[in-house]
Amino acid sequence: MNLNLQNKNAIVCASSQGLGKAAALDLAQEGVNLAICSRDQKKIDKVKEEIIQSTDNKIKVIALKVDLDSSEEIQTFFQQVENDLGSIDILVNNNGGPPPSTFEQLSDEDWQKAFNSTMMSCLRLSRLVIPNMQKNGWGRIINISSVSVKTPVNGLFLSNSLRMGVLGWAKALADELAPHGITVNTVCPGYTKTERVEAILDTQSKASGLKKEDIEKSIADNIPMKRVGEAEDLAGLITFLASEKADYMTGLAVQVDGGSARTFY
Repeated sequence: MNLNLQNKNAIVCASSQGLGKAAALDLAQEGVNLAICSRDQKKIDKVKEEIIQSTDNKIKVIALKVDLDSSEEIQTFFQQVENDLGSIDILVNNNGGPPPSTFEQLSDEDWQKAFNSTMMSCLRLSRLVIPNMQKNGWGRIINISSVSVKTPVNGLFLSNSLRMGVLGWAKALADELAPHGITVNTVCPGYTKTERVEAILDTQSKASGLKKEDIEKSIADNIPMKRVGEAEDLAGLITFLASEKADYMTGLAVQVDGGSARTFY
């Protein structure tokens, strides 16, 4: 299948590990030039080298240290990317998920911090890439969210609440940008083997005294496909939604969760 992505330019946020890294690697295999970022320069440089080697140095890759919670750093990042790559065709919004907690544990400051990280990073970057997408009559905005927008996850009050805000914004934006040839979609991973999930499993193991492997098996047993997802499972969907094959798909929230969400929409 020819996805017609060669020589497109993409920003993939928070791509030093996990879902962001998998998305960047998959897009690179289709010939997409990349701007990748992380709070850790060493980590993102390592991913850059991995991408260059996997593509035989056939694409451009820019790797920069960026705090996506900072409006100023996002602006500086975008300006450098635009100078080095030109206009951006594909934006993959992604940031570290809010920490788990009970409702009673959360302060006003916790809510404000999570809102800035989860929602405002998407809004700020999208605002920057949209003008050139409109000018070019083509663009893709893809938000990495969570299956929690379909089925709330116990103990993830910040994620359950704020990711729904991103979803509502994305749906409204999809309507506004559709006449310009720009699609806006959201991908919703379930339990996926990432560094963050591994850390959560470690914490649960220490708290419960159970082996991490047993906790993961218990999770997998409640998924129809009987396994925890891999980052590559989500990356393939992101690449498809970024392609010309998905021209008529916009305003969607698509879960990649092995069938675990108990909803019909």
